[in-house]
Amino acid sequence: MGNKPDIDALLERFAEGNVTAAARLISVIENGGEEAERVLDRIFAQTSNAYRVGFTGPPGAGKSSLLYRLTRIFREEGRRIAVIAVDPTSPFSGGALLGDRIRMQSLSEDTEIFVRSLASRGSLGGISNCTDEVCDLMDAFGKDLILVETVGVGQSELEIAEKAHTVVVVLVPESGDGIQAMKAGLMEIGDIFVMNKCDHSDAELAALEIEDTLKLKNIPAGGWKPRVVLTSAREETGIDDLLRAIGEHHTYLQDKGLFRKKRKQILFSRVRRAVMDKLEQKLRNSETVRDLIDRRMKEVYDGKLSPYQVVRELERIVKID
Repeated sequence: MGNKPDIDALLERFAEGNVTAAARLISVIENGGEEAERVLDRIFAQTSNAYRVGFTGPPGAGKSSLLYRLTRIFREEGRRIAVIAVDPTSPFSGGALLGDRIRMQSLSEDTEIFVRSLASRGSLGGISNCTDEVCDLMDAFGKDLILVETVGVGQSELEIAEKAHTVVVVLVPESGDGIQAMKAGLMEIGDIFVMNKCDHSDAELAALEIEDTLKLKNIPAGGWKPRVVLTSAREETGIDDLLRAIGEHHTYLQDKGLFRKKRKQILFSRVRRAVMDKLEQKLRNSETVRDLIDRRMKEVYDGKLSPYQVVRELERIVKID
């Protein structure tokens, strides 16, 4: 086993803007436990300043290519940027199958752009379990714009709506993504819909389908009307339209005073998740719970008890107050 990192020394260098220290603290956060909580406790007061934009959608939709081009332009505008790209996790090795991030990583040659890949580690929400925490770290590191790319798992990546101020849903026309988005619930979370690969013959029709579906949404008076943008990351067309749509949503949030409300929603979802994680861990480690389940499962297998009767018995013996 390696030596434990000197958290105080890392935090001191982090406060001085040291990129290596920031990268090492992300590793601490990914590993979890008391050291991760100690880091997060220390930096929390410096968070809540960054604008967080999430990019979601099916695999192969071109999220990474769009993100690369957007990041370059945002940087030209003087933004200090963090790019958090979540990659799938191998079910065999447990390691991240990191995709083609060569171009993205080249952005980090600019000291004001921090690029990091996170392993999803089996999370079904299209993001890593520590995405929120890494965003906080980047916020405290002085980044004013945080771009989060989900793993691209289709129907189960809706958690990004609880992590970002603005959600960009990236789709492509040739695979019927419009219909898939409607099924997946992506229509409910998207603030901006991007029909990428707009040079495809079906792109305009697919974009119109999305617009027609959005018309069915019950948007309150003065509410945000989701934008639909046609882009081609390869041809670098429509990027300005996407930038404009992101800017319009940012302005809308500011004008309506919704940043604070969104921040509260993000924090509430995090507390809820942390509580559930702690409870699950305590239950999993409880000898009383394990013994009861071991004793009762034979009766469940034999049809003498239902699973719900076992759960009710667990409720009676487990005290959470």
